[in-house]
Amino acid sequence: MTSFWVVAGIFIVGALLFVLPTLLRKKDYQAGGGRDSTNISIYRDQLADLDNDLRSDILTREQYEQSKRELQQRMLEDVPQGGSVTTATLVGGGNRNVATIALVVLAIPLLAVSLYLWLGNTRALTPQPAVEQMPMQGMTDEGGHQNFSAVLDNLTARLKEQPNDMEGWVMLGRTYAMMQRFPEAKSAYEKALAMVPDDAELLTDYADIVAMTNNGSLMGQPQELINKALRLDPKNPKALALAGTAEFEQKRFKQAAVYWEQLLALVPPESDLARSVSNSIAEAKSLASGKGSIMARAQDQAPGGQNPPPAGNRPESAAAAGATTAGGGTLSGNVTLSPAMAGKASPNDSLYIFARAKVGPRAPLATLRLQVKDLPATFSLNDSMARSGVQLSTFADEVVVGARISKSGSPMPQSGDLQGLSQAARVGDKGINVVIDQTLP
Repeated sequence: MTSFWVVAGIFIVGALLFVLPTLLRKKDYQAGGGRDSTNISIYRDQLADLDNDLRSDILTREQYEQSKRELQQRMLEDVPQGGSVTTATLVGGGNRNVATIALVVLAIPLLAVSLYLWLGNTRALTPQPAVEQMPMQGMTDEGGHQNFSAVLDNLTARLKEQPNDMEGWVMLGRTYAMMQRFPEAKSAYEKALAMVPDDAELLTDYADIVAMTNNGSLMGQPQELINKALRLDPKNPKALALAGTAEFEQKRFKQAAVYWEQLLALVPPESDLARSVSNSIAEAKSLASGKGSIMARAQDQAPGGQNPPPAGNRPESAAAAGATTAGGGTLSGNVTLSPAMAGKASPNDSLYIFARAKVGPRAPLATLRLQVKDLPATFSLNDSMARSGVQLSTFADEVVVGARISKSGSPMPQSGDLQGLSQAARVGDKGINVVIDQTLP
């Protein structure tokens, strides 16, 4: 901020240097005119003295005429032509010129600063809160909610002072989403969209959040938002991914493959994302042709129910190889309720079973909704329950399977919910055990 005002001051001084020399030259000229007026007055007095000497017979007529000619000659030499301006006029003009210089020196800086404060972006002069520079991945551990408190404090305080800060609302929405507080994230995104209603990226992120408040389903409003985003930007990668997922969710596999093929054309060919999308396309096309799931066939072909060997050791197509590596794209096991928690749950309470990455964003990769009366329950999370265009079958990192009982029926974690988490697992694992034995603070 200090640097800005220093540079601004230099520019203001530069502007004054263009104006002041002209005004100062005018002042010098007027000062010179004042001296000429004084000389004329002196010569007039001398002429009057000569006239008095002539009348008093001190000078003869010849002496008078000679002295008068000499005086007139000196006056012509000392006073240039046009120097008959009156002294009062010259002095008044000089005073006005001093006032003009003072006015210009004060007016130019004040006008420049006032115009900047009116038209400029003064927020750009203040340092941005440290929250915008904090790596988000470092705040998503098991104690992530506590780590986000400072982030939320900074953001909310900033947005109270600057409610028209669209980027601040987007940051707040993303922060809430990382904390799985999706209703608050939805409200924050709505504030941002009210200011920028036709931003494809913002519409896509908002659709993703709305889906999370809709039990993870992209049908309905989320799909409408995705379609609007694609009309604004037909090559938006996330919108294409979600559009394909929405079609896959509705078992319109052929159209899902179309969207994902458009996405595949936008990503680097040799990237992990390209391989993941290719696997999803192969799965959708296989289902669309009536051949069934590639993932299910790969799992059935694995001897003894074990995961298939790495794709690099088998001469299969790229899509099938990617599917095989994923271990069938399912996570299955059992959920039970700890006897100590049995009295805290009602039979009709909602039960959410979900899988999320062990490290990284806490947003669910796949979800399944049951009721407490279904416990103990056997579950199977698969690609049809996955989101964001990346199927479970292509997720290579470790995951955690969780089960949460919600009194309110909301898929978002709330204080008082009952929850249990499994040990780290990988997609394709079976026999995963989840025991609900904790109460969320």
